[in-house]
Amino acid sequence: MVNKMDKLNTCFSSNFKQAFTAELCENILPFWISHIPDWQNGGFIGRISGDGTAHADAPKGAILHARILWTFSAAYRLFGEPSYLQTADRAKEYLLTKFWDTENGGIFWQLAADGTPIDTKKQIYALGFAIYGLSEYARATDDKEALEKAKELYFSIQKHSFDKEKNGYFEAFTKDWKEIEDMRLSDKDANEKKTMNTHLHILEPYANLYRVWPSVELKSSLRNLLELFLDTILDNSTGHLRLFFDENWSCKSKITSYGHDIEALWLMYEAATVLGDSDLIERVKAVVPLIAEAAKEGLQPDGALIYEKDEATGHVDSDRHWWVQAESVVGFSYAAAITGNKEYGEIAQRCWTFIQEKLVDKEQGEWFWSIKEDGSVNRTDDKAGFWKCPYHNGRMCLEMVEYFS
Repeated sequence: MVNKMDKLNTCFSSNFKQAFTAELCENILPFWISHIPDWQNGGFIGRISGDGTAHADAPKGAILHARILWTFSAAYRLFGEPSYLQTADRAKEYLLTKFWDTENGGIFWQLAADGTPIDTKKQIYALGFAIYGLSEYARATDDKEALEKAKELYFSIQKHSFDKEKNGYFEAFTKDWKEIEDMRLSDKDANEKKTMNTHLHILEPYANLYRVWPSVELKSSLRNLLELFLDTILDNSTGHLRLFFDENWSCKSKITSYGHDIEALWLMYEAATVLGDSDLIERVKAVVPLIAEAAKEGLQPDGALIYEKDEATGHVDSDRHWWVQAESVVGFSYAAAITGNKEYGEIAQRCWTFIQEKLVDKEQGEWFWSIKEDGSVNRTDDKAGFWKCPYHNGRMCLEMVEYFS
């Protein structure tokens, strides 16, 4: 991983480690410990709306539970706080007893509030996050069950989702691994068979699983994913990631996702370093400035990074989403450390300042979903829910404390 670099650290205030630690341990994690456990049905409640109202009857998502598992496992590994392990234990138990499909393997997409499966499709994105959470739990605790379940999910993905003819991974399947008509993660996505987003969030858990299970087969899978990003998913003419593809890898969209660009920059580097492959490390290093400069196109005078742009229509979503800002801090910090370009560190610092001043909810805790283009707070979207989890902002703090201090 990236070692301490004075060139980067001079872009932050001298106490930035304490600031990121405080944000994580005094704001983000306490919110989730206090507000999200479902003490009646187990696991975690499915939704807290933007005004802070808890919806105990809301459906429960696999993504939420897997991301909570990863976040609190990683926090426990770094800080050793017992309450973090208790929350991780809760997430692991519910994931393996309620979301796990004991008949067909894999995990269900969504449960009712009482734990009854209501959407049993196998979304590979969700299986990836389950691997991410379980492998981190195994890394933090040396738990054998978590490791075996993570490996089982890996084998399921490789068996059912990997395209042996044309490479890459198909998006989704029915409960029993048959073809499914609607493969989308969400209503706003294109209904295509292969996407950047799912591949990114297979790369991420495969790299983490390799830390605790460095098998020859997994090494080959991880190397192949990195090469797919370098050769196919990354548009080397623009520095942006292509988002949607058909099964033949023909690009089916002209949308630029600035947050995914900068997130992919550091996740690709992380995967290469976890592999310990010097050739791949150099290949990733070579495209880091290209991707960083492309992501800079979305930077605003207030220091934030906007959401996305549709190159076909010219429409720009200028909201400052919570996860995009978190990935901007981490990604530009990595870019600064890898290239020695101080400007990237300054970009990370400005975004961190924006987060502290605008995104952090100083009254109720955690972060708002986004800040609108006019500077107002978005209270329409959730404070916690299917997609709003402690993973992006929690990971930002963990990365900055562990690797840049």
